Amino acid sequence: MSKRCYYEVLGVERTVDEVVLKSAFRKKAMEHHPDRNHGDDGAEARFKEVNEAYSVLSDAQKRAAYDRYGHAGVNGQSAGGGFGGGGFGGAGFSNVEDIFSEMFGDIFGQQQRRGPQGAQRGPDVRADYEITLEQAYKGAEVEITIPTTMTCEVCHGSGAKAGTKPVTCSTCGGQGRVRASNGFFAVERTCPTCNGQGQTIKDPCTECRGHGQVRQNKDLKVRIPAGVDDGARILLKGEGQAGTRGGPKGDLYIFLTVAEHDIFERDGADLHCSIPVPMTTAILGGELDVPCLMGGEGCDGQCKLQIEIPEGAQTGHKVKIRERGMPVLNSKKKGDLIVELFIETPKHLTARQKELMKEFAQISEEQTYAQSQGFMHKARRFWDDITGAAAQ
Repeated sequence: MSKRCYYEVLGVERTVDEVVLKSAFRKKAMEHHPDRNHGDDGAEARFKEVNEAYSVLSDAQKRAAYDRYGHAGVNGQSAGGGFGGGGFGGAGFSNVEDIFSEMFGDIFGQQQRRGPQGAQRGPDVRADYEITLEQAYKGAEVEITIPTTMTCEVCHGSGAKAGTKPVTCSTCGGQGRVRASNGFFAVERTCPTCNGQGQTIKDPCTECRGHGQVRQNKDLKVRIPAGVDDGARILLKGEGQAGTRGGPKGDLYIFLTVAEHDIFERDGADLHCSIPVPMTTAILGGELDVPCLMGGEGCDGQCKLQIEIPEGAQTGHKVKIRERGMPVLNSKKKGDLIVELFIETPKHLTARQKELMKEFAQISEEQTYAQSQGFMHKARRFWDDITGAAAQ
C-alpha cells in the first residue's frame, strides 16, 4: 500500500508554518494514541504514521527534500519505529514524549522530574535564490537579504528591561511544569504562566517587548560554487533564527534555481543549443560562429567558437564540441557543447534571386535531392497499392 501524503496525514496545507504544524501534530497524536483508543487495532499504525509525518516535516532539510521528491526524497530517514527506545527518530520523539506526558502525566504517581526548558536552539531558515546560467558556470559571490530573528541587543536575549532580570515563576516554582492530581492519577503539564521557561518577566524590555528577539533583515554574502544545478542546497551554519534564552542560532538553507537561458539548454553537465544555418552554407559547406559560455582554446575571446559546417548539411545534424559544457561540481571535468543545426530557407527573394533559383531547379538532378526522391518512390508504391486494391 502506498504511503499517504504527509501533509494530508497531519491535515495541513503545504505552506503551513512551524507553529501550526506542531499544533496539528499534537492534536493528531493525542487523537490516535493507542492508550486513548482501546480495542482499535488500527490506532497504533495511525499514531506511527502521524509521528513519521511530523518527524519529516518538522525538519527543514527533510521537508525540502520531501517537497521536491516526495517519499523517495526521504526514504530511510523518517521515523516509524515502535514504542521502544529510539523507535521514534529525529524531532518526533521528544514531541511524542511531551504529548504522552500531557495526556497521561505520571501514571501511578511516578513523577517524572523535568526542569524548565531554558535555552533552546533557534529554528532553521530556508531561502530560495535564482541565479543565471553564467553564474552557475563560473561560480559567483552574491549578496542576499533574508528576514530573520536576532537576539535583542538591549536585553541580550533575556527579555527583561535593562537593569532587571527574569524572576522565578510563582506558579511552577521554576520547574516549567505543573502537576494536578485526580484521585489515583497525576497529570503533569507545561506551566501555563511561564510556558515552560521556569521564569517570568515583570518589566519587559522596551525594544523586544519581552520576547528576547527582534525581527530584522540580514545581509549575507554567499559563495556559489561553479557547476551548481537546479535544487542545489547551500548550508550556512548558525545563520538561521536566534535561539531563546541565549540558545544557539539555527541554520540557513539556501536552495538555488538556475534561470532559463536564451540560447542554451542544460542537460546535466552538457549544454545544447540550436543555431540557424543559411541554405547556401548548408549546401556548399563553410564555417559558422557559435556562442559559448567562457573563453579558452579555440575561442576568440568574445565567448564564441567557430565550427565547420559539412557540405550538404541537413537539419538535425549535430556537432559536439568537447569540454565546452558546464563544469562538474567539485571536479575539474566539464561537459560538452552540442550544437544542432537547422537549415534556414531564404525569404523575400529579389527577382534576380528567384531567377537563379528557378535555373538551379531546372538543372538539378535526382541525386541532388536524394532523400526527396527516395520518399517519392515509396509514396508512388503506396499510391499504386491503394489504386490496385480499389480496382479489385
